Amino acid sequence: MTTMASSAPVRDPELPGLLLRTERDDLLPLLRATPESAYDLRTACPGWTVRHVLAHCAAALTRVVEDRLEDGVFSPESNERDIAERAGLPLAALLDELERGMTEAGPVIAAAGGKLDGIALGEWVHAGDVREAWGLDGAYAGRGLPYALGLLEGSAYAKEMPRIVAEVGGGGAPRQLGVPSPDGLPAGRYRGDGPTLVRLYANRPLVGTRYELHGVREGDLHLFDRPPKPDGR
Repeated sequence: MTTMASSAPVRDPELPGLLLRTERDDLLPLLRATPESAYDLRTACPGWTVRHVLAHCAAALTRVVEDRLEDGVFSPESNERDIAERAGLPLAALLDELERGMTEAGPVIAAAGGKLDGIALGEWVHAGDVREAWGLDGAYAGRGLPYALGLLEGSAYAKEMPRIVAEVGGGGAPRQLGVPSPDGLPAGRYRGDGPTLVRLYANRPLVGTRYELHGVREGDLHLFDRPPKPDGR
C-alpha cells in the first residue's frame, strides 16, 4: 500500500492475507514448541495472558471466516465472552483454530473492501504482544513488518488520524500516515524504526526505544483507542 500526497492510500486487497499467512508460518511453529506454562504469562494487554490474547485472535478470525460480525462484535464485553468460551479448549485445539483463521481469513478480508483490514493488522500486533511477553527478540518486527506498515497507512487514514510523515529506518521513501489537517497545519514528523512506529500506533510500551516525534503528541496516534467509524473501520 502506497500513499499519495493528499488522497487516500491505494489499497492492495491481498495485503491482509499476505500478512496473516506470513505471520502464521512464523508464529505457529513457535507457539506449538513452547511449554503450556508460558501461556499464563501476562501481556501488554491489560488483564490478558498470552492464552487470552491468542483466544481473542482465534475468535476474531473465526468470526471473519464464518461471517459472524454482528454489531458490537469487538467490544470489550464481546471479546471477553469469546475468550471465556475458549477457556476449556485444549491448547492444541486453540492453536488449530488460530491457524485455520490465519489461513482462511485473507480472501474474506480482501473482498470486504477495506473495512476489515484493521483486523489483520491487529492480529499481527497481538503476535508481537506474545513475543514481548515471552521476552523474545523481534516483537512487532520480522518478515511481516513491511506488510503491517502498509496496512497501518490505510488504517490511520480510515480513522482520520493526524497526518505524519514517517522516516522509517531501512531506506525507502517516507511514509505518509493519517489525513491532512483541515486547518492547513503542517504534518507531524516521525524518525525511527518500523517496530517503534507500530508500538506508537498500537499504544504498546516504548521503554528502551529511540525515536523522534515532532508536531503531534504520542496520544494522538493511538490507533486502537479510536472508536470505530459507522462502517466498522
